[in-house]
Amino acid sequence: MLIISDKYPIMEENLSPDQRDHPEKSKASTRRDFLKNIGLAGVGTVAGAAALYSGHIFEAKKESSGQNKILLTQDGKLVEVDSLELKALEKSPLDQNQYHGREGIPGKRWVMVTDLSRCRNARRCIAACQEAHHLRPEQYHMNTLQMQDSPNTAPYHMPKNCQHCDNPPCVSVCPVDATYKRQDGVVLIDNVRCIGCRFCMAACPYSARIFQWITPKYAEPDKDLTYNVELNVPQKLGTISKCLFSADRLREGKLPYCVTACPNSVYYFGDENEDAVTNGTTKETVRLSKLLRDNGGYQLMPELGTKPRVYYLPPKNRLFPFEATGETKPAIS
Repeated sequence: MLIISDKYPIMEENLSPDQRDHPEKSKASTRRDFLKNIGLAGVGTVAGAAALYSGHIFEAKKESSGQNKILLTQDGKLVEVDSLELKALEKSPLDQNQYHGREGIPGKRWVMVTDLSRCRNARRCIAACQEAHHLRPEQYHMNTLQMQDSPNTAPYHMPKNCQHCDNPPCVSVCPVDATYKRQDGVVLIDNVRCIGCRFCMAACPYSARIFQWITPKYAEPDKDLTYNVELNVPQKLGTISKCLFSADRLREGKLPYCVTACPNSVYYFGDENEDAVTNGTTKETVRLSKLLRDNGGYQLMPELGTKPRVYYLPPKNRLFPFEATGETKPAIS
C-alpha cells in the first residue's frame, strides 16, 4: 500500500507498473490526482477556493504544524486543513476589504429592545429589511410570530430576528471563520468565506438564519457590486444570510432599517455601554436599565447560556387588539 497521507491511502494494486517501479514519482502524481478529485481544479466560488487552498497547503507539507480539521467545501467535498494555515488565510487578499466589518465600532455594545405590547403585525420592519438586504419576499432576516403563553391568555405578535448572542453557538461551530462576533456585540457572516456547510443553522436555537438555495433576487443587477459584509449585499447563492443589526447603518450613526420603519414604536435600539436606547418611531431616548426594570424585560431562552442582546417587553396594556393572520404558535419563552 502506498500512503499519500494517513487519511487517504492508495492501494498498490491500483497503481500502474511505472508507478510501482518509481514510488516517489507515484506518490507525487497520486497526490496531484487526489487533489484534482476533491475539486481543487475548477472550483466555482472564492469561498470554496479558500477552503481548498488550505487543504492544498496541508498536503504539500511533510509535517503538520497545527491541529488538523476536516472541512466541507461548497460542492460537498471533504478536505483536511491545517488549522494554522486556516488562520493564515484570515489575512489573505480575500479578506482585505472585510477588515472594517470585522473590527466593529470601538466603545459600543449594541442592544435591541422589542415592546410586544405595541406590535400589531404591520410588517413594515420586515419589508424594510428585505428591501435593504435584497431578499426575496419569502426570505426573512426577521419575522413576526403569533404567540400565546397559555390557553387562558390572549395571543400576541412577536417579532423575532437574530439575537446577536454574547455566547453565540453559531460562531463556535463555523469551520472557516465565516460567522464571527465583533467587540460591539454584532454577529455577522462573511459570505466571501462561507462554504455553505450550514453548521451555524443547525447550532442556532432561534432558527434565525436562512440559506440561499436559489439564485438571489438581485443577482443580475448586483453582479458588479463589491461585497459589503455589513450589508450582506450582494447575496450569494449557496451561502448563509441573517439579521445584521443593520451594521452598515450603525457605521453611519443611524438606527437599523427595521427600527425606523416601524410605525408603532415597537423597537428601541442603542448602546448598552451608555445605558441608552432610542425608540425608532418617537425618537425618544431612555435609560436601557430603567426600561427593562420597569417593564419586566426578558430574553429568549436564557437558560441556554447564549446571552442574547435582544430584550423583550411583555405584551401588557396592549395598545392594539390582536388580529390573527394564521395559526397561533406556543410561546418560545
